[in-house]
Amino acid sequence: VQLQASGGGLVQAGGSLRISCAASGSTFSIAGMAWYRQAPGQLRELVATASSGGRTEYKDSVKGRFTISRDNALKTMYLQMNSLKPEDTAVYYCNSGGYYIGTYYFAGTVWGQGTQVTVSS
Repeated sequence: VQLQASGGGLVQAGGSLRISCAASGSTFSIAGMAWYRQAPGQLRELVATASSGGRTEYKDSVKGRFTISRDNALKTMYLQMNSLKPEDTAVYYCNSGGYYIGTYYFAGTVWGQGTQVTVSS
């Protein structure tokens, strides 16, 4: 499996952006998928997850603003980001093959190359 993230850019605070992650390979529909982000000088953090069964989870600070979705026929995952804030500025990475054990999400081993999202104030 390979992942290709796209759709990042510069947006003003309060604006919206949708980023995408296109996957190759035949296992997309059964793979747990996730978006992570990493701001300069910060650790990479989990933003949202979408299981093969339709379960979605979000980081508290993005709940109500971000929506993760996946189209298994197109082998593509999306992150719709609304009401963006300057603190959402980061490189966003897609990840495949992750899973939950209890409330902890273990990242999969496949990562996309990242797409930069910059929110100006």
